[in-house]
Amino acid sequence: MIRRLRPTAAVIGALVLAGCTSLPPAAAVPTAMAAHEVCSAMFVSDLDGKRAFADTVAPQLGPAARLVRVQADPTRKTVTAALAGLYARRATYREPYGCVVGDEASNLPVVDKAGGPPPPTQESSVVRTRDTELTSALDIAFSESSDGPRRRTYAAVIVHDGRIVAERYAPGVGVDTPLHGWSMGKSVTNALLGVLVKQGRLDMFAPAPVPEWRDPADARHSITPDDLLRMRSGLDVGQSLIPRWNAPFDPANRIMFASPDMGAAAARRALKSPVRSAWTYSDGNTAVLGRLIRQTAGGGDPAATQSFARRELFERLGMGSVTIETDATGSPVGATQVYASARDWARLGQLYLDDGVAGGQRIFPAGWVEYSTTLTPGSNPYGYGAGFWVTSGSDDHGLPVGSFLARGARGQYVIVVPSARLVVAKLGDADAPRGDFEAMVGLVGALTKWANSTGRRDAGLSLSQAPNPASRPRQ
Repeated sequence: MIRRLRPTAAVIGALVLAGCTSLPPAAAVPTAMAAHEVCSAMFVSDLDGKRAFADTVAPQLGPAARLVRVQADPTRKTVTAALAGLYARRATYREPYGCVVGDEASNLPVVDKAGGPPPPTQESSVVRTRDTELTSALDIAFSESSDGPRRRTYAAVIVHDGRIVAERYAPGVGVDTPLHGWSMGKSVTNALLGVLVKQGRLDMFAPAPVPEWRDPADARHSITPDDLLRMRSGLDVGQSLIPRWNAPFDPANRIMFASPDMGAAAARRALKSPVRSAWTYSDGNTAVLGRLIRQTAGGGDPAATQSFARRELFERLGMGSVTIETDATGSPVGATQVYASARDWARLGQLYLDDGVAGGQRIFPAGWVEYSTTLTPGSNPYGYGAGFWVTSGSDDHGLPVGSFLARGARGQYVIVVPSARLVVAKLGDADAPRGDFEAMVGLVGALTKWANSTGRRDAGLSLSQAPNPASRPRQ
């Protein structure tokens, strides 16, 4: 959810001095992260690569950023990051998988998206408001202090009763710009699992069909998809919640940045605690689910998996900008690496506000949203459900009771407030403490007050009809 990497210069120096035995796997963490993020910014979001390194990568690497050099090849659509000139990792853009780390990316089958490049979205399509309360609320999201942490908001979309009532974008970002949701990708994983459950292809409470755990004598055999989604598998897959000095050595980061098959790397890990005995937020749990989705939805075929996600979820919601990035085997990363426009992130939130129904059709089985937003035992004081963060009425979220949210590192949010029929999507690159969460509490508080007092229910643009062309293939 909250953190990524912050290895110290001392740790990186130790890696360099350690020699060939220890250098590659640990050094892969900062170099793979740098290559991946810059590649995705350039070739998925069509943003400036140097800005992406300065605003996104360098703050997470801390002093170690001085030892990392990044080189982009726009012709080949590759980005290479090298650590102290000794060890390098490359990310390659490959349609429709986004950027994939490792030479194995060339093995992924190319799948052309239907249709040609859509025309650029016109600036006039942005929903503007004259409502002073809405304007003031957006000011909260975009305001910057003169000397404090940077907020760097890229986009904010406010949806009330299924209509966009206001939105705002930073220069260079528009309604069709795919933006990184970071750990909001876990909520997308939840959605794909919900579709599979609705289709009768997956049982969340049966032993997960993971090849490494097929032996009933294996203590991991009892791990269910529900356990993985709720972060209580017991697997020794590290943690992805609190920044630590030894981030390059954490199993979660080694799985995410040093493994061509992330799901298999996580599945091979032993148990650290009995299944369902403890809550530990780790990207490793969701990596197993990403591989499970490829095996179940696509029969192991990466192209079929991408087609499944578009056909059964995104196209039914009108989400035309989405890129689900994968590991080198074609499995969705699961924990992160989902890019979508702010409007499309809002569309995902609206689906959950509407209890899994879109366009009069049920996308999820009845009860899925309640399941997803039910507090997982042991997750307090953080308040985690099944791929979503939740308010339980006894925690310190500060949001209206009953709210739930997708949340990602560096200030990514889709907050759903059922009591006010609100969905708020905000994406950016915040360096503020806790991902600028306090500002989001103020923003949602102001919007909830507005929603509960306004009588203008027909204002704005219907989210289901709002223009949002598919992201353009990168040239």
